[in-house]
Amino acid sequence: MDQLTYIGHATTLLRLDGVSILTDPMLRGWLGPLHRQGPKPDPRTASIADVVVISHLHRDHLDLPSLRRVPKSTPVVVPQDATRWAERAGAEDIREIRAGETVSVGGVEISGVRAVHDGYRDGHRGEQIQALGYLLRRGGRTVYFAGDTDLFPQMSELGPVDLALLPVWGWGLSVGQGHLDPERAARALQMIQPRLAVPIHWGTLYPAGLRLLRPELLTEPPREFARLAGQLAPGVEVRILEPGSETTLQ
Repeated sequence: MDQLTYIGHATTLLRLDGVSILTDPMLRGWLGPLHRQGPKPDPRTASIADVVVISHLHRDHLDLPSLRRVPKSTPVVVPQDATRWAERAGAEDIREIRAGETVSVGGVEISGVRAVHDGYRDGHRGEQIQALGYLLRRGGRTVYFAGDTDLFPQMSELGPVDLALLPVWGWGLSVGQGHLDPERAARALQMIQPRLAVPIHWGTLYPAGLRLLRPELLTEPPREFARLAGQLAPGVEVRILEPGSETTLQ
């Protein structure tokens, strides 16, 4: 039985035909001034992953302390030239990939796809490493994990997919270029036309003080996305998962 657990932010655990795929693991209770909202991740999550995919180098997507919780022998797929960053977390089986390339890891076919997003490591502006999204194929099912991205014309070429994991917000008062907000994510559905969409990248990391002033930003973005998706892509099922919850993929 295929399942999806939305752990929080861009971290999901996909179980496809008996293989567990962990995306952008952020498993800690805080990241700088950002505090985790909602339940703590199951401590077993990192140990049961058969493969990890990293979309880009920003600290909320490639969190070295979280990646250190994954067994060193677990394959980790990263963008081209990002090996040295995964090595800092102790990873020993690292596969680099570019947009347009496909690798088979642990029985999962993993294709790198374009992402329109800043590829710098936070605090390291000397070299930009291409951010990626991924198409994950296993057991006749295809999943699009967007990582972080803005809209781009080639999104219409990604389908058909069974499931799209689309970011709809972030951790502050707004999102800028290189991100999807609820409206842009709904327009992405128009282009991709997945059977099912699950909004991610919301409701997890937030400045503690800001929660008192603007608590609605922890809950409203996925609901606004679902409302707009009903107008722009009515044939797509949108399933909102609270951080820490899971669903079965039919």
